Order: sequence, then C-alpha cells, then structure tokens
Amino acid sequence: MLARTADNLFWMARYTERAQNIARMVEVASRLAMTPSAGDGHREQWRSTLISVGSEQAYFAKYDKLEADRVIDFLLLDQDNTSSVRSCLSSARNSARAVRTATTREMWESVNSTWLEIANTRSAQIQREVLPEFLQWVLQRSALFQGCLIGSIMRNDSFHFCQAGTYLERADNTARILDVKYHLLLPNHAVIGGGIDRSQWATILRSFSALRSYKWVYRRGYRAGDVAEFLILRPEMPRSIAHCYAGIDEAMRGLAQYYGQTTACQALAAEANANLSGTDINQILRAGLHEFLQQRIAWSNEFAHCLASSYYFAQVA
Repeated sequence: MLARTADNLFWMARYTERAQNIARMVEVASRLAMTPSAGDGHREQWRSTLISVGSEQAYFAKYDKLEADRVIDFLLLDQDNTSSVRSCLSSARNSARAVRTATTREMWESVNSTWLEIANTRSAQIQREVLPEFLQWVLQRSALFQGCLIGSIMRNDSFHFCQAGTYLERADNTARILDVKYHLLLPNHAVIGGGIDRSQWATILRSFSALRSYKWVYRRGYRAGDVAEFLILRPEMPRSIAHCYAGIDEAMRGLAQYYGQTTACQALAAEANANLSGTDINQILRAGLHEFLQQRIAWSNEFAHCLASSYYFAQVA
C-alpha cells in the first residue's frame, strides 16, 4: 500500500470519530449547563468543553465573549475551526475520496452522504430545541460509517489503519473529557452523592453511551472513583481507554503480520496496553488522575507521530 493511501485511511477514520466525539462533548456541556446548580457556572461548562477539544485559543481569537450559542456554532459548523464537526466531516470526505479503491462502496457512500447533508446545514437551523436531534444525527452517521467499516471491508492493511485511527482518536477523547469534566464536577459539591451530583455524573456517562452499562457493573450508585475506573480500565466498555489501547495494539499486530515486519509502533502500542492492564484505579488516583490523563493525551500524540514516521504519512497531527 502506498504511504499516502495508508495516511488517508487513518485520517478518514480518525476525523469521522473526532466528529462524533465533538458532538458528544457539546451534548454533555449542554446538559450540564442546564442543571439546577449550574447558575452562572454554565459558562465554565462551555469553557471546559473548548479546553477539552483544544479550541479555547482559536475561539477567543474570533470572539471576545464566552457565549453558549457561539461556542455551539464554533464547535459544530464553523468552517474557520479546523476541529468543528463540519470541518472534521469535510476532512474525512476528502480523505475518503482520495482512497476510493482502498475502501468499499458502502464506506464511501456513508462518508459522502454525511458530508453532503451537513454542507447544506446552516447555523440558524440548529436552534436550542433541535440541537439534541442534530447531535444524535452526527452520532448516528459516525455509527453508520463504523458499521460499514466493520461489515464490508477485508481484514487487510486498510482495515488495520482505519482501526488504529478510530481507537487512537477515541482514547484521546475519553482522556480529555474525563480530565476536564471530572475535576470540574468533583470540587463543586459539598455533599458528594447528592441528587444534583448524581444527575451530573449520569450526564457524563450518557455522553459516552455508558449510562446503562455502568449500572450493570456498579450497583452502588454514582461514585467519582467508579466512573473513572469504568472509563479508564474496564476493557469491556467500548469507549474506555483500556478497550481503545487493546484495539490499537490489535491493529498494530495486524499490520505487523500483514507486512511481515514490525516497527516502533508495535512496541509502543503493546507496552501501553500491557501497562494499563497491569494497574488499578486506586494506584492511578494516588498518583494523580490529572497527571495520568495528561500522560495518556501525550501518549496519543507520541503514537500518532510514531505511526506517521514508521509508515511515511504526510499528515502528523
């Protein structure tokens, strides 16, 4: 496979996953900002969301005030924001168009039809009352792409590069959301475990499509440590960092087997997966959750650079 083909496959999957993740962040911020305890603190929910996606500086370069409607538009449809949902889906479509022969018809049609629909969407169409419907549409379109990927493509190098992009973006997003939202919620309540506290933790879990599965695993209600454990270490939870690292490791082993050779990426993925499997949440909390999550975010960047270097990608970040 040509390096540019592998590059575009990786980023096609990564940008599609990123669009979904941005929608999830907007959803959780919107829900938390409407909780009874939010008050003037609703602005901090939107600020934390901008920080989570690394767009705070870009937002304030364009706007001088933090306003919910502006943040929503900036994160969803602003063409000047390279991390907006619209920009991500545009980039995913451009990458997909460049690798038509390395993907399936179903994959291309899912990406292309999604882009055509959002390209005709204007800010005025996404009012507060229809925002949840739009966010669900983004999640559903991303799920459609994933279904086409899993159900139609051969398990060759194309598949492995796509999986690496998907899981890397997902792991990075989980670390970012948990890092910012965990510390935003935890100190703000004198009585941890109160009604408002429970609703806010439930909102965080809902943003990961993890509310019901969390209840299956933990019967003692919403606890900060349990939420952190569930989103970091539970391998059966499909958006946990542990599950994503296992997926990255599997993709790297697949590439090594397909090409008959290993690179630094295989060792990096295997080491991260093994290290995470050998730890527990108490160990993480004692050492510092924020520090741990920042290390995970830094690892995502390190792995992306390693993959780009090993397989001669043009795009790095």
